[in-house]
Amino acid sequence: MKKLNLILVLALLFTSTLFAQKTFTLSSKDMGGEATKTQEFGGFGCSGDNQSPQLSWKNAPEGTKSFAITMYDPDAPTGSGFWHWIVFDIPANTKELVTNAGNMQLNLAPKEAIQSITDYGIKGFGGPCPPKGHGFHQYIITVYALKTDKLGLDENTNPAIVGFNLWNQTLAKASIVAYYKR
Repeated sequence: MKKLNLILVLALLFTSTLFAQKTFTLSSKDMGGEATKTQEFGGFGCSGDNQSPQLSWKNAPEGTKSFAITMYDPDAPTGSGFWHWIVFDIPANTKELVTNAGNMQLNLAPKEAIQSITDYGIKGFGGPCPPKGHGFHQYIITVYALKTDKLGLDENTNPAIVGFNLWNQTLAKASIVAYYKR
């Protein structure tokens, strides 16, 4: 009986390992479940460092020709949320954006990548800055695996138009969510 149980356990482990699928995954070394003053915006009444987090992804689907990244706050009191970061035309061989790649002056993002305007009206990363006393806001950072190498948009394209084009070109997407309040 013990021998049979051992065989069943080994068979179960083998089949679950054999048939387990590798999913498209996004992670960050800098940010877990909460954003910090490091990511907080430096403006609009906030005094953070406005540093975009390191992001890495793996297991993109076959056929991926480029990537895009967005950061969105659905809890902003605007009626339509708030776009904090829009990056697209990231080459398919890229698997990471380093810490502070959203700072346009540092040129840390891949040179082909385009960082378009956010709802702050700036290009590049604009960190969390929820109204004081408004409670926790969620910041959804998403990486998109795209079926095109270029979206055909430029750095002045607004978030809604970028989003529409992402929707049309997405093969897969993966997200992490961080919370922040002031």
